[in-house]
Amino acid sequence: MAQLGEDEILKSTGGGGSEGGEKVVLMENKEEGHHPYAFHVSGPRNVSSPNWRDLISSSWKDGNYKRTVIACFIQAVYLLELDRQEKRTPENALAPKWWIPFKYKLVQTLVDERDGSIYGGILEWDRSAALADFVLMRPSGAPRAVLALRGTLLKSPTIRRDIEDDLRFLAWESLKGSVRFHGALKALKSVAEKYGSSSICIAGHSLGAGFALQVGKALAKEGIYVEAHLFNPPSVSLAMSFRNIGEKAGFVWKRVKSMLPLNSENQGSTDPAATSIIAGMKQWVPHLYVNNSDYICCYYTDPDGAENSQNKKENTRPCSGNFAAKLFVMSKGNQKFLEAHGLEQWWSDDLEMQMAVQHSKLISRQLKSLYSGPPQQTQGKLQ
Repeated sequence: MAQLGEDEILKSTGGGGSEGGEKVVLMENKEEGHHPYAFHVSGPRNVSSPNWRDLISSSWKDGNYKRTVIACFIQAVYLLELDRQEKRTPENALAPKWWIPFKYKLVQTLVDERDGSIYGGILEWDRSAALADFVLMRPSGAPRAVLALRGTLLKSPTIRRDIEDDLRFLAWESLKGSVRFHGALKALKSVAEKYGSSSICIAGHSLGAGFALQVGKALAKEGIYVEAHLFNPPSVSLAMSFRNIGEKAGFVWKRVKSMLPLNSENQGSTDPAATSIIAGMKQWVPHLYVNNSDYICCYYTDPDGAENSQNKKENTRPCSGNFAAKLFVMSKGNQKFLEAHGLEQWWSDDLEMQMAVQHSKLISRQLKSLYSGPPQQTQGKLQ
């Protein structure tokens, strides 16, 4: 949930950027040449910039390429806030280098009115930049717009509001009462109306992934299905713990109730509204990227109550009343928390993942009842 300080946003891996051919090459300048967060220092090594070949065979159809680029967009949002805090100018800003190579441009920043911090950004396909490199049209699979949301920054200008939302999720398993939720929801609706839901996506890391999941689900309730990419999404809350206790008690009661005579009036009763919501939600399948060593998101892979089927097929439609997600799991044995929770792992060259179509109690709960958290009193005044 937390991105523990500026120094942990990226771990410098040293060396230069990609070289030769049509790979991304960013020249060092005197001011930012060796900055640990510069794209050529700690960004992906072997990622091609869009070129005319993408008109024949689009790189965006490769899941690894898409994951890498979208993770870079989220990193750019972290750096937008750090650029603001450190008063960098457009000439020496770090953030743009994380979207320019992929032919995108920043069209809107999402600002938290409580402290003025940047927590999100909308990136759109930059047709002019693409045409300058003879890319005549947007490659197949490339979204027209991406809403990227950052996680927690433990820096003095942002720490109070970031931690406030972290605690909000920890206590209630809901972020609906936050101004960031409503800001992101409004922005995503606007982009969906402009381009169509099938041409855009939402993405987030850590706390930002929590917002992205809940915003995506809110739109899905309205029949607007937006592709979602969630990196290290939070999976732990006190509400979930109390609910688990309640479920155990409920299981005992059901066992007792099954021994009692049935009331014929209660047989076969269903809630039409609930059935309608479930039917609609089966069409929305978010992408989750989790690390087994990250205690913030690892419960998505908890085998208790989960049915895992290791599968690389794209058939992810839920069955038997469960909700599904495309779950990508990284497992490197014992890792330090900052490494396991870091965003940079998702564009590393040695990344090895397993994909599972996950039908688990936790994923079903996240998709089915994200807003069963704080009392409705949070509706009156956003915090």
